Amino acid sequence: MYNRKEWKHIFKLDPNKEITNEEVTKICQSGTDAIIVGGTDGVTLDGVLQLLSQIRRFSVPCILEVSSMDAITPGFDFYYIPMVLNSQDKKWMMDIQHQAIKDFGNMLNWNEIVAEGYCILNPEAKAYNLANCKLPDAGDVIAYAQMVEHMLHLPIFYLEYSGTYGDPELVRQVKQQLNATQLFYGGGIKNKQQAKEMATCADVIVVGNSIYENFEEALQTVEAVKEG
Repeated sequence: MYNRKEWKHIFKLDPNKEITNEEVTKICQSGTDAIIVGGTDGVTLDGVLQLLSQIRRFSVPCILEVSSMDAITPGFDFYYIPMVLNSQDKKWMMDIQHQAIKDFGNMLNWNEIVAEGYCILNPEAKAYNLANCKLPDAGDVIAYAQMVEHMLHLPIFYLEYSGTYGDPELVRQVKQQLNATQLFYGGGIKNKQQAKEMATCADVIVVGNSIYENFEEALQTVEAVKEG
């Protein structure tokens, strides 16, 4: 069984974006600790299955971040369930998750299910607008981290800047609030320097958009994290 506590670097692949088989191969062989399959819009079962079949040729752990009920399929090592803490609509925190468990609870392997407390911090991001989020200040974000750690006892707190590079000092402050909960950071990491900086602030960095913008530099983020 994989020890998720030892992970430091994850690549995130979007089923709604184009990527070659050769690029997927390089990602799987890069030394990254895991690969997340997930996206905000246009996530279909066909797209998920195509990526799964490509990734499964390798031994790297594979995670489905569930954003669409229609795109859930067996075959992943873990299923990450986002709970958007700064959404103004209760459904993104609780109702969608409740319906999923009501429909599929009798079929779930609970050892594969991992809840993520999500805080989305880029008002321009698709996910921010889809989930009708409210932009939190630093005090709000720290309070969310304390809730995740001490009240909700979630395994992951995910700071999602989604396409823009975040504030390392805020990420450090959040990390100071967490012990049992892992801190994931995602957003705007495009090169080795940014990867190394955020890796000193968070437990795990997630590299996604740069895969589709500058593939070779994205690959180098693995080495940057492992060196640090």
